[in-house]
Amino acid sequence: MTTQTVLGFDYGTKSIGVAIGQQLTGSANPLLSLKAVDGIPKWEQIEALIKEWQPDLIVVGLPLNMDGTEQEMTQRARKFANRIHGRFKVNVATQDERLTTADAKARLFELGGYKALTKDQVDAVSAVLIIESYFENQYS
Repeated sequence: MTTQTVLGFDYGTKSIGVAIGQQLTGSANPLLSLKAVDGIPKWEQIEALIKEWQPDLIVVGLPLNMDGTEQEMTQRARKFANRIHGRFKVNVATQDERLTTADAKARLFELGGYKALTKDQVDAVSAVLIIESYFENQYS
């Protein structure tokens, strides 16, 4: 089995969390949080991440309502995923990200209390959880 490198994005209108994961270990690490203006990132920053990490796959979190229905942010995240695919010709998957922000806050709090809960860190850890849940779904 080849080791797959996965770049994960937690899409938001003001900030986009980024994480890197390895399929072999099924784990991921937070990288950074990119600023966005009304959901639009600086595409050159995403291009630089893709060049640096050479991912086999990009996973974009899909924010769904708790009952599984779509909302406006679901459509925007899907559009973001499609743009990455169109611009950079990489494989892109989407992953249900319900509860990842709450889980990210809980995980950061365990690691460092309230001082660990900066918005950038929450977004990057949310991207970690998106990758990890993607891996779990591949093997379940």
